[in-house]
Amino acid sequence: MKQLQCAILLILLSSCTAQNKKINGVSFVASPNEATQEHVAPVVAVNANFAAVMPFGFIRNLDTPEIIFDTDKQWFGETRSGAKQYIKILRENKVKVMLKPQIWIWRGEFTGYLKMNTEEDWKALEASYSKFILNYAELAQEEQVAMFCIGTELEQFIVHRPDYWNRLVLNIKNIYKGELTYAANWDEYKRVPFWDQLDYIGVDAYFPVSENKTPTIEEAKKGWEPWLAEMEEVSNRYTKPVLFTEYGYRSVDFSGKEPWKSDRSMKGVNLEAQSNLTEALFQSLYAKDWFQGGFIWKWFIDHDKVGGIENAQFTPQNKPVEAIIQKRYAQE
Repeated sequence: MKQLQCAILLILLSSCTAQNKKINGVSFVASPNEATQEHVAPVVAVNANFAAVMPFGFIRNLDTPEIIFDTDKQWFGETRSGAKQYIKILRENKVKVMLKPQIWIWRGEFTGYLKMNTEEDWKALEASYSKFILNYAELAQEEQVAMFCIGTELEQFIVHRPDYWNRLVLNIKNIYKGELTYAANWDEYKRVPFWDQLDYIGVDAYFPVSENKTPTIEEAKKGWEPWLAEMEEVSNRYTKPVLFTEYGYRSVDFSGKEPWKSDRSMKGVNLEAQSNLTEALFQSLYAKDWFQGGFIWKWFIDHDKVGGIENAQFTPQNKPVEAIIQKRYAQE
């Protein structure tokens, strides 16, 4: 009997450990081409256990309600068939998937400002967004992906149409039976009204943590302190873990000051800043039991042709920070 009790305890502990394992993810960027084993091997090599697959829909401007998606004018990876192919090859490599359909507004306008001017246009946007997101909820269920993200940085849409979003979550749950999140911007997530209906509090974690050109690890950790307290309070309020649906830093001067900036006029390459900020994030967050991990922004499929020590953009590929991520992901 004692041996049986011990065996049951070990099984329960093993189950808890598996459930608490951090999500060590990469944001697997859509490409014009199919993903091959050569493209997925670097994801495995960095010890990622998750990847975000991101098909896209397009909107003409901030007050246009029509979302155009899954057309032959899009890149392969931005379409449903492309997302399906990416999911399959990642799964073959034992990398789980969060399917994260996103919207791109012409000229890169911020999606959080998407807002209609009339009731007629709001209803048209709701119908168009439902068609878009439910199409991918069907794919998520069909492919049995581990997680589905119902939207990304759509603050004004949510603020003005909360009843629609409550209905949408129910409609998604009627289709997709896995885990759900929403990718809220770092300054939006506290006000999202439907966290209690989802499995994770999703945050695109571009929190400002340092105003210095090259912050040290300790300086950046100090900068995280108020944000940690804030996230823990929200996590406790909803009894849901926090998941960084996007996180990362550019390899550029002052990259901890306004980490969301993708301004290409910022050209001062600073690999040390990127490395220190990333290490500080790991040291600040990964020991927290309310933190579930996240998805590094961003990971291109042509690993050997991107990033590098002269690149000032977000990707960690072929930069010193890649080894920092690889080491941390191996520990979890």
